[in-house]
Amino acid sequence: MTDPLVDRRVAELAGSQFGVVSLSELRSCGVSPGLARKWVAKGRLHRLHHGVFAVGHPGLPLDGLFIAAVKACGEDAVLSHLSAAAHWGIVPWSDRRPEVSVTDSHRRGGKRLQVHRTLALDAGDRRVLRGVPLTSPARTLVDAASVLSERAQRRAVRQAQSLGLVRLGQIVETIKRLGHPRGTAALGRIVATGPAPTRSELEDVVLELILRGDLERPEINVPLAIEGRKVIPDFRWPAQKLVVEADGAQWHDNKLAREDDAERQALLEAHGEHVLRVTWKQAVSDPGRTLRRIREAGAPLAAHEW
Repeated sequence: MTDPLVDRRVAELAGSQFGVVSLSELRSCGVSPGLARKWVAKGRLHRLHHGVFAVGHPGLPLDGLFIAAVKACGEDAVLSHLSAAAHWGIVPWSDRRPEVSVTDSHRRGGKRLQVHRTLALDAGDRRVLRGVPLTSPARTLVDAASVLSERAQRRAVRQAQSLGLVRLGQIVETIKRLGHPRGTAALGRIVATGPAPTRSELEDVVLELILRGDLERPEINVPLAIEGRKVIPDFRWPAQKLVVEADGAQWHDNKLAREDDAERQALLEAHGEHVLRVTWKQAVSDPGRTLRRIREAGAPLAAHEW
């Protein structure tokens, strides 16, 4: 009969790790190798990788599959490439083997995971998200560039920026530090020209200006219901009731678009919002003055933890 205290320790640990435990963690809970084998035989433990198990049942959430893959590869391992990108919410997950990066050349992959070996995995390249060790957003984008098309890279960069995960300068620094690895020529072009020549290109530029200017990250394209209408400001600080609209010529240089802009602005102002419009020329050719305008309009400074 198992000690109830051991049962509780295992249950609590598994509950904090999406149902996943390693053999060494089982031992620290008081589970001997012999007892672990009995639990496997009885279906209480389900082997996921060498030395890594699911407790109770093998049906794990994606976070559990990710943390199991990292545990299988040792203490220095981190989730990386498209797996890390999916965990950050930068790209959608497809049914692939989880990808892990390690600095230990002796670590091997297997049928259930893919191991990437790297000589450079600095402390700045490491993060933990929802309990899963993984590469930083900038390092993730650089690694994923080796397998993503240029179009897919554009979408990934834009998504990372829209989530406030990365700044363009961080991507540039990471590319240079790693010696311009495979796929990053396209990534460099994307960073240099903006994520994509689409309606949201100016929004990307304005967001980067806001973040680089040490302002609090605003809400981005969050709908408001005003007088029975759905209005979607480009950027908004709710507490300050401040809206910044990015006026790209491609989308605002015709009569109907200007009328729509005027109607949207009227609705926002009637709602008590202060609306500030920023053109491409202002954001790109005179970023300093544009940033001062946004600050003077009441945009809050970013909060820093010391």
